[in-house]
Amino acid sequence: MGFKGDMYIWKDRKRFMGMPLSFTRYALSDDRLFLSVGFFSVNDEEILLYRIRDISSKRNLWQRIFGVGTVTVASSDKTTPQVVLKNIKFPLDFKELLHKNVEECKMRRRMRYGEIMSGMDHEPDDTDDDLDDLDDLLNE
Repeated sequence: MGFKGDMYIWKDRKRFMGMPLSFTRYALSDDRLFLSVGFFSVNDEEILLYRIRDISSKRNLWQRIFGVGTVTVASSDKTTPQVVLKNIKFPLDFKELLHKNVEECKMRRRMRYGEIMSGMDHEPDDTDDDLDDLDDLLNE
C-alpha cells in the first residue's frame, strides 16, 4: 500500500524522536483506517470505521517533547481488535478527526444502537431494517 493519491483524509507514519524514520505508515479514508508495517515484507491491515468502538490517546514526557503521541483504537474487527498508532504528529487532532469520521460513517450506514452494542456479529447490509425487529416481536 503506497498511500498515494487524494483518497486519504489523513496520513502519517510512526516517528522516532519526532522524525518519520520508520516503515510503519498510517492512513485514514472516509470509511477505513489503514496500517502498513514493513519494508521488504509488508503487512497491511485495515479497519472499517463503523467497527471502531473506542479511541484513546496517550502522550508521555518524551512524546510531548517531540510533539508526538500514541492513539489506540479498539474495534469489533475480528482480525484487528486493537490498533496502536505510535508516535504520530498531533495525536489529539487526529483522535478528534477519527472520532468525527467514525460517527459520520455510522450515520451513513444507518447503524442502530443495538448493532453497535452487540459486537457486530454480522455485517449490516441493505436488507437489515426495522422490519426484522418487527418480525421478531410478532413471533414471540
